Amino acid sequence: MESQKEARTLQEPVARPSGASSSQTPNDKERREGGAVPAAAALGAEADDDSADGLWELPVEPAERRPECTRCSRPQKVCLCPFLPAHPLHISTHLYIIQHPAEENKVLRTVPLLAACLPQDKCKVKIGRRFSEERDPELSTVCRKSGTLILYPGSEAANLEEFILDSPVYPSTIIIIDGTWSQAKDIFYKNSLFRHPKQVQLKTSISSQYVIRMQPTNRCLSTLECAAVALSILEKNNYIQETLLRPLQALCSFQLQHGAQIRLSKEHLLKNGLYPKPMPKNKRKLRKMELLMNSVKI
Repeated sequence: MESQKEARTLQEPVARPSGASSSQTPNDKERREGGAVPAAAALGAEADDDSADGLWELPVEPAERRPECTRCSRPQKVCLCPFLPAHPLHISTHLYIIQHPAEENKVLRTVPLLAACLPQDKCKVKIGRRFSEERDPELSTVCRKSGTLILYPGSEAANLEEFILDSPVYPSTIIIIDGTWSQAKDIFYKNSLFRHPKQVQLKTSISSQYVIRMQPTNRCLSTLECAAVALSILEKNNYIQETLLRPLQALCSFQLQHGAQIRLSKEHLLKNGLYPKPMPKNKRKLRKMELLMNSVKI
């Protein structure tokens, strides 16, 4: 690949800034005025073209992907299986993860760690942006059941802990959307299926331990953390939360030991004047920034 890039660089003309005329060579001036190019320069150019053509014929070796662990989906050299439970956790709740396609290939994603801790028949991951009854009859049936919840902090969302105390039907299934906040919002509002389940949210004071990825606010949790808290509430078992968070803690610890840095939330950076990028000119994005600075829920 490097050889190909070098060849393209040799063949492409170099753009000069407008103020660079005083530094142009005599040859450049002659070309611009229609003068003859010296024979030596012409021969040199032909030689460069010949060498560049030769580069295109060099074989390109495909990059080898590091072998991955079949359980935790991490590269085998940095496998996190020692931090996973010896056997999948015994739970009665069914968990559905609706994953945005952009999350599927991210290196530091948390869903594979979550799925590795739970029984396969209790944790299902569905990847996509759009879902319908025709495309996914199973998900459509799940969304219409009275015992299904969706974890989404909308205006109609109830506190999960309070909801299960008053609900006539104890929840048997919970749906969590995996993606950035804008991706999750897009999936929720553009799929009518997800408006059938009761909306719930987590009212917790814990801070995210997923410190190697920037979160919008100090209250945001990763998908794995949301599932850990929600399942511990529904199963009434705090051990579940402790067990699910262990591989995430190990992942962050390993990354920090090998050069990663703690990523503070965008809310924290804005409030303390540490945000490294210029404020957006777009009014909608600027309004979001202002809400973050004032700790207003967005």
